[in-house]
Amino acid sequence: MEKQTSTNRYTGAFISLTFLFFMWGFMTVLNDILIPYLRGAFQLNHAEAMLIQFAFFMAYFLGSLLYFIISVSRGDPINRMGYKKGIILGLVVSAIGALLFYPAAQFHIYGFFLSALFVMGLGFTLLQIAANPYIAILGPARSASARLNLAQGFNSLGTTIGPVIGGYLIFVFFKHATGASAVKIPYLGFSLIFLLMALFIFFMPLPRFTGNETVEKGFGALQYRQLKFGMLAIFMYVGGEVCIGSMMIGFLHLPEIAGLTAAEASKYVAFYWGGQMIGRFLGAVSLSKMKNNLLKYSLMIAIPLAAFGIIILTSGLDNALVYGIFLLLNLFVFFLGRSIPQRTLYLFAFVNIILLLTALFNQGPLAMWSVIGIGLFNSIMWSNIFTLAIDGLGKHTSQGSSLLVMMILGGAILPLLMGVAADAYGVHMAYIIPLFSYVYIAFYGINGYKHKKVVAAKTV
Repeated sequence: MEKQTSTNRYTGAFISLTFLFFMWGFMTVLNDILIPYLRGAFQLNHAEAMLIQFAFFMAYFLGSLLYFIISVSRGDPINRMGYKKGIILGLVVSAIGALLFYPAAQFHIYGFFLSALFVMGLGFTLLQIAANPYIAILGPARSASARLNLAQGFNSLGTTIGPVIGGYLIFVFFKHATGASAVKIPYLGFSLIFLLMALFIFFMPLPRFTGNETVEKGFGALQYRQLKFGMLAIFMYVGGEVCIGSMMIGFLHLPEIAGLTAAEASKYVAFYWGGQMIGRFLGAVSLSKMKNNLLKYSLMIAIPLAAFGIIILTSGLDNALVYGIFLLLNLFVFFLGRSIPQRTLYLFAFVNIILLLTALFNQGPLAMWSVIGIGLFNSIMWSNIFTLAIDGLGKHTSQGSSLLVMMILGGAILPLLMGVAADAYGVHMAYIIPLFSYVYIAFYGINGYKHKKVVAAKTV
């Protein structure tokens, strides 16, 4: 009976946190809409517009760096305060960041927008540090990757809906707003949602895993090989993912690619992020320890079939048929991965390398859909890298988590480099920047994830 009660508590906690993953996915992807919108409102070049991602993701780096410094000098803060308080604090800071969009639009100051994004990024940093390892330990270790993929699936639901709703609100509903005022009301509403979520989590009973063990000060987490290589893998993954999404509206606007307007292109950005959602739900099934293989494979086939049907209803048969090719390829590579996290990781990285090369050396629909299809194969990368990197860290798990979240810095650095490349060589050729990301991720899945062998000293 006690075991059943514990399982129910874990399930209830997991369900209550899925909306949290949904919201920060929704908010993060809105940056892809802000980039072309604020670029027009403030007459920016590509590199200046990419400061949006730089400010947002630099907050992850500086926030995680501060967290790490505190953890090595005074002990792990999350271990002291608990995951619940860490999540609530992250939501409150995120609400403040979203609220700052109102005065930023009122005074029409680009630097003010960047400051607001930085504050919101700090809030998301705390959420990432607390929520990712919390989901990972909220059940058996053997199914941690599946559990985190499922939670990230709801994160991707947010990133799928975000471009559609954000594109409609900013480019259609509030299109007659002067200056940068189209973001006032939407971000005011988002601030209220974050505060309501903080209240909900406050009153929600969540299992507590911290406070009983002794946490050593110092740089203990950095002794683990899988974590050190995993930090760079997270840097490369987030940087590559953000590069592709951030520049996609500009890419699809090119006459030689598709010639779409910003409003039209934002719908295809939803395809890119929607692919992550589909792949993550598939990953949750594929990487699970489900004993009934018939049920497992049936679910894996049902997910892309359901996605295909939804695309027909929402975007038409033509788009569904093209995207269906990528759905079949994604399912095939999942089967090749054989439910092994590191194997699935490097196979997906190889596919993305091929898709990027195809996009770089072609034009028209082939280049367009090759870039969009990358989202399906980005899907399990965060979850698999994260769980492989913190595997075996024990009491250093939260500290390791902060180091991994710190490497979301890739989302600040690589898009800025891509913006510079776009100004110098054009948006099309700038897509060479994320290519390097997937080359490294392939290495991590093949070798970088392996634990350092420790030779125990013999006692006489």
